[in-house]
Amino acid sequence: MSEEINQPKRTLKTALDRKFGVSEVQDRERRGRRDDDARGGRKPFRARGESDQRDDRRPRDREDRPSREGREDRPWNRDRRPRRFGDRRGGDRPFNRRGKDADRGAAPVYRQRPEQKEAVFDENLDEKALEARSAQVEAIEDPVSNPPWFKKLIALTTEKGREREGHFLGEGVHVVDELVSHHREIVIAVYVVEGFSDENLIEKINEAEVNLHVLTEEQMKRLSSTVTTQGIIAHCRCASNKPNYEQSRSVLTLVDAVQDPGNLGTLFRTSLGFGSNGMVLGRGTVNPFNPKVVRGSSGTFLRVPFEYDVDLVEQINFLRSKGYTIIASDLHARQSLGDIPARKLRKMAFLVGNEGAGTNQYLIELADETVKIPMSSDLESLNVAVAHGILSYEAAKIQEELK
Repeated sequence: MSEEINQPKRTLKTALDRKFGVSEVQDRERRGRRDDDARGGRKPFRARGESDQRDDRRPRDREDRPSREGREDRPWNRDRRPRRFGDRRGGDRPFNRRGKDADRGAAPVYRQRPEQKEAVFDENLDEKALEARSAQVEAIEDPVSNPPWFKKLIALTTEKGREREGHFLGEGVHVVDELVSHHREIVIAVYVVEGFSDENLIEKINEAEVNLHVLTEEQMKRLSSTVTTQGIIAHCRCASNKPNYEQSRSVLTLVDAVQDPGNLGTLFRTSLGFGSNGMVLGRGTVNPFNPKVVRGSSGTFLRVPFEYDVDLVEQINFLRSKGYTIIASDLHARQSLGDIPARKLRKMAFLVGNEGAGTNQYLIELADETVKIPMSSDLESLNVAVAHGILSYEAAKIQEELK
């Protein structure tokens, strides 16, 4: 019994360690190392053969420290610029450029884009500014600097002057080219500024036997309806062709109180581009001979038959008697243009309205059909010129299919 008491007790862990080859000596050494680590007394690792002599880690005296000149020679002190997001101490590699990409060559240097001056676009002068300028020029009594013929030209920059004289001005290179090439019969004269350099257009004007006059820069600025003039203006008679309402197939556009000259000019260009048979401009719509409309259409407005200052109520009744289907664009409509039976689309007249208020509700009620343009619900409406372009495109496809 005494021998059994003196022998160490066998525990389950000791038995398992012996079974799997772990001796009690190894186990005691392992526990001893853990105890040393807990007390913070673990010795630092040294390679075999390394001296156990303690390193001298005391701080150096000022005399022993390297001088500032010596520190400046170190590569990490050469660049004293403040670090930016993505910079690295090891070189000029850009942020997040790792691995093989860093060995392909010198990294690109990213610089801020140079400042670009904003382009200066021609700004239209409003009607009040043109009227004030015209009145100022007409008040000058000097026949040398302000001859009578120039006063008449200045008057054409206003609505009242165009109505009184029955003439209009077409400004710009493309506009004058269009007027001289396709409407020579209404062109009275062409005025260019001193030093105008478009020789091809000058040759075309001379071949058309149109009177050509030279103005000073100051005179051209007074005639121009833009801040920056192109240096050429045509003086023309007001003229237009009425649409032929007797055709068996036709597409017309009824314009209700569109007041933006640029929008009306675009309506003319769209009508010409998609083969429209004409436009009817209701009362309250900007005059088609307004210089901004002429310029917005690039002078092509005269190739589209049109009437202006028309009572649209009477015109709708007249067109219906000629077999036209009146189609109004409406946001609350339940059908698109393609849903209307083809037999009703051989002769159709679109009704488009004012930029802000839209088409007059009474005119919409007079229409035979209302249509909408399918689009995202995130957008409430489209610009009148854009909507007209989409409807004109769909109408041209329908007319092609009816052949």
